[in-house]
Amino acid sequence: MKVVIPGGTGQVGTILNRALTAAGHEVAILTRRPVREREVRWDGATLGPWAEVIDGSDVVINLAGRSVSCRYTAANLQAMMDSRVHSTQVVGEAIAAVARPPRVWLQMSTATIYAHRFDAPNDEATGVIGGTEPGIPDYWAYSVEIAKAWERAQGQAKTPHTRKVALRSAMVMSPDRGGVFDVLLRLARLGLGGPVAGGAQYVSWIHDHDFVNAIEFLADRDDLTGPVNLAAPGPVPQRTFMRALRGAWGVPAGLPATKWMAELGAFALRSDAELLLKSRRVVPTRLLEAGFAFDHTQWPQAAHDLTRRVRAYRGLTK
Repeated sequence: MKVVIPGGTGQVGTILNRALTAAGHEVAILTRRPVREREVRWDGATLGPWAEVIDGSDVVINLAGRSVSCRYTAANLQAMMDSRVHSTQVVGEAIAAVARPPRVWLQMSTATIYAHRFDAPNDEATGVIGGTEPGIPDYWAYSVEIAKAWERAQGQAKTPHTRKVALRSAMVMSPDRGGVFDVLLRLARLGLGGPVAGGAQYVSWIHDHDFVNAIEFLADRDDLTGPVNLAAPGPVPQRTFMRALRGAWGVPAGLPATKWMAELGAFALRSDAELLLKSRRVVPTRLLEAGFAFDHTQWPQAAHDLTRRVRAYRGLTK
């Protein structure tokens, strides 16, 4: 099949491009700075010649948007909002304008849309949308508004011949450098992978192979529309998550961190403490009910596979 991936040069796009190309699919990437074959220039905001790539494609997977790997300043949050909404709107305009629109539009969203909670998991039908939880920082609520606006932009697009799915994705774990797993593993190897602020907050995740398989599954099905959670069935508390990661690498202990230490560390890493402190307890009910089979349902097993691949790829022994 022919696949077009707007914003496909980041970590998730690299994972998809590599796997889909290896599977024999024709993949085109829309990017602001094309440097490789099959990369096409676009600005993520206005229609242009790039829309010709979408004409006759089978699947569009829109990943475009300002990276969350940054400090959550007012300017960066606004850039996240604008880049996600504008790129989604223009992808919808392109799909509506072409003579042969794709049969499915998979639109990246985020599990951050759900509430910070510990009491019960969030699925697509009964999950609580966040933003009004007592005591959360204002910018946590704004992150939810970004996610809602992102999905709303896709929902409002007039594309009657194209099925639309919003991918409420948890953190995608892969051995690639620069991804979230790389950062977490680095902390564990430095002895800093202990519980953060007590470690009761849930971590939702998905193994990169399951992420790719879920994308192919959703592309092939013709009966799934709307929000779909892309997360492994086994979210775990942060202290359990990091303990399993340390065990997979062979690190005996990890220093705990208070909330202010997490905020300081996130600042040093040019990221934000929300990624460490918000409880994301998300489960993939719609995928499971549709018959999707995860290869990695539990974090200890997934962590062992990922650390094995990191060692193999990088020639590491410790």
